[in-house]
Amino acid sequence: MQIIRDIAMLRRAVSALKQGGKSVALVPTMGALHEGHLSLVRMGKRVADHVVVSLFVNPTQFGPNEDFAAYPRDEARDAALLAQEGVALLWAPEVATMYPAGHSTHIEVAELGADYCGAARPGHFDGVATVVSKLFNQVRADVAIFGEKDWQQLAIIRRMARDLDFAIDILGAPIARDADGLALSSRNAYLSEEQRAAAVALPNALKAAAKAIGSGADVAEALARAEADIVAGGFDGVDYVALADADSLERLGLFRKPARLLAAARIGKTRLIDNLAVD
Repeated sequence: MQIIRDIAMLRRAVSALKQGGKSVALVPTMGALHEGHLSLVRMGKRVADHVVVSLFVNPTQFGPNEDFAAYPRDEARDAALLAQEGVALLWAPEVATMYPAGHSTHIEVAELGADYCGAARPGHFDGVATVVSKLFNQVRADVAIFGEKDWQQLAIIRRMARDLDFAIDILGAPIARDADGLALSSRNAYLSEEQRAAAVALPNALKAAAKAIGSGADVAEALARAEADIVAGGFDGVDYVALADADSLERLGLFRKPARLLAAARIGKTRLIDNLAVD
């Protein structure tokens, strides 16, 4: 596996991978890899000839009081895991490479980024859209793969790619979960043993709400019950629990397909997100 930090070298290496009509899949990450990330890599290997993984902890998507400095970093461990999975290239640029002196351009996907995590983390999705657009231009892959755990992020990236005419297919990979149902996340490492046991209240509440709404229950009542269950399960607060149109992210007061339950909640100093399709 090649590890590259220079854009010119990256483009030469990707061009070499594409020789003979071969295809390339991009899996963007911020490192601290877990089984969820590796499932994206495996999907990439199924849909393309070569997989390129980016590893970059993006400062522009962290707010001033968020965990950028504390975000877990272990490039050597991550690289070893990716090499075992047969990744062709690890793109691991420095901050100065991604954002050289004088960098002053950002991308905003206005409507999709305004609600939910966008309201709780102002500027977050501008940082995500900007760095992902740069990764698309740098790697020039045929397909990019993102986890469905951050459904709002996936919807924003799909809209951005469509609006800006990126010649790349965007695929969503199913949420990877622990045996008890908690979605895998790099931030799960912040949880104490007690908090980790309590965190399962989040997916359990969403599962119950999805079943209720799919069976015809009142949406507002089902969402209120889910929020109460999350707090009763040990969370310190709920940022939102919402039923949304899966594509436009419009909040829904009445169930219609395709719909997604979206939630974010805080336990200790850790903020966890999750979502479920409603059938």
